[in-house]
Parts: sequence; structure tokens; C-alpha cells
Amino acid sequence: MSTQHHMQLPREILVGPDAIREVQKILEKLGFNGRILILTGEKTRFIAAEKVEKQLKDKEYNISVRIVGRASIEEAAIIAGENKENNPAIVIGIGGGSVIDMTKVVASKLAKPYISVPTTASHDGIASPRASIKGTDKVYSIEAEAPLAIIADTNIIKMAPYRFFASGCADLISNRTAVMDWKLAHLKTGEYFGEYAASLSNMAAEIIIKNAQLIKEFNEQSIRLVLEALISSGVAMSIAGSSRPASGSEHLFSHSIDLLTENTALHGEKCGVGTIIAMYLHKGDWKLIRKTLKTICAPTTAIELGIPKKILLEALVKAPQIRPDRYTILNEVKLDYSKAERILKKTTII
Repeated sequence: MSTQHHMQLPREILVGPDAIREVQKILEKLGFNGRILILTGEKTRFIAAEKVEKQLKDKEYNISVRIVGRASIEEAAIIAGENKENNPAIVIGIGGGSVIDMTKVVASKLAKPYISVPTTASHDGIASPRASIKGTDKVYSIEAEAPLAIIADTNIIKMAPYRFFASGCADLISNRTAVMDWKLAHLKTGEYFGEYAASLSNMAAEIIIKNAQLIKEFNEQSIRLVLEALISSGVAMSIAGSSRPASGSEHLFSHSIDLLTENTALHGEKCGVGTIIAMYLHKGDWKLIRKTLKTICAPTTAIELGIPKKILLEALVKAPQIRPDRYTILNEVKLDYSKAERILKKTTII
């Protein structure tokens, strides 16, 4: 039985040094000359947004800037309400993952397009039509819109701590098991499986695994490589019409941790450790996943994540409950605490 789904793809993608200088030109090319709403963070305004503000003021754009805090559905509703009457032509998100996610939701509430200007490369949200935001009834990402354009300045990305970059790489590596779970769901439940989206997502993961040593150098070449892979991963989700190509059992594990405890581990870091587990359960080369994560200096153990063993065990057992509609390898193996502990020990996570 065929399944219809809507694809949204960016019209303009610019990656490279000083790309942020081209925001006004991209707006002009896309035909936007009305009011512009810019969303940014406290730090990222100084690092990047002020450059965009100056560009647009010099060209006499009517702009307003809003500093956003932690991504929440309540704040997104407030910002959208404040800007309903002013009716911006487009929204520009300049910042890390929380700012970009807020931009997606605000733009969606205003029924306006948005431009993604990431200041970190910590996960594939910079290009995906999904938003991770607090205050919904879901711990996982919600459906939003894909960006009309992505402008990723490698000079600005390099200013962020390397840890964020490694987290983005770990999030990309998790595509390997996400695709395996997606294919398994297709075989077991008849769920739609998109060969092209799966291949694109897998390729993004393979690029990271193949170039782990280069990535560690954190230079222009490796930053561009990772940004292009993150964008490809986001596009794969747009093509699939869901997060399936980049979110499987490893993401359920990460979301399960977040439900159980406040923690300082980054999203990609938790997904990376979840990928070791998922690959082990799929009887794949989990040692290669662990080796790659070690090479790029991403966490591979409970201690490195800063999360107690007890929480990881509970998170793994409860992970399938996060999204009962999403069939993964966890539905096949049906872990109890004893089995979960054996797996975490076998993979040297604990």
C-alpha cells in the first residue's frame, strides 16, 4: 500500500567561511524585503546576530530582534503572539539548537518561512523539519517546518567548544541504527520505508565513520564535512516525511534518559552511546561505533556521560514506551533489568 507524505526542502544552502555576510543577499535572492524577525540567544547575538542586524539595517530592512531562552512551547506562543500584528515576512534563527528549534515553532505559528543560521554543529536540527521543544506532551521532537534557507558560517561554528561538534558527529553516527530500525519496522509492520532517504541518511553516518581522524582536527575541512552531513541528514528526514531516517532505538534511549533525570549530557552524546547499544542488539559492528566515538572524543561510557548506571539501566528498559508507535529493535528483544545490565557491561558502557 502506497503512503503519501509531504516533502519540504531548503531552496538555498550556503556553507563556508564568512557565509553570514551573505544573509542580506540570500534574502534579496529569495525576494524578501519586508519586516524581518530575528530570534537569537544572549551569547549568539554578540557572536553572530549583530553582524546580521548591521547588514540588514545598512540596507534599510525593518527588523526586530528577540532574545530567546530555553526552547519552550509557551515562549514560542508568546513570541508569535507579539509578532502577529507586525506580520514579519520571514523569521531568521541565529544560534544553537534551542534557538533554531524555537525559530521553527514560531515561524510555524506565524505561518511564515524561516532561515536557519546555526552557530554550533551539535545535531541535525539545523536542517530538519522537526523541533525539540519543552512544554508539549511529547519528550521527542515534534513536526515543524524545514528551513527555506540554511546559512552555516564555518568561522562561527569553530568558535563553539569542540564538544558540541563531537556531539553533532555522534548524532550523525546514530543514523546507522536508525535506518536499521526503520527497515526492521518495514519488515515487521509494513511501515513505509524510503530507500533514497535511508541511503542519504546512511551516507551521512558513513562519512563521519570514515573521516573520524580528520574530524578530530576541527579545521575548516572537517567542519564543512560535518555541516554538509548534518544538512543531508535533515534533508533525509524531509524526504521521508518523518524523523525515521535519523531517529530509532538510540534516540528513544536518549529521550528516556531525559524523562528520568535532569542531565548535562548533550543530545548527540546520549544518542552516540545509544547507538553502541542499538548496534549490539542488531548484532552489528558495535565495536566500530564505539571506536569511532572514542576517536572523535565523544562519550562511550556512563561515567563520561555523567549519568548514573541506575538511570541508564532504567532508561534502556523503559525506552520502548517513549514512542509505542515506533517499532525498533527494542520491540524485538524486550529487555528486562537483568538483560539490560548484561548489555551495558558487555559494551563497556558500565
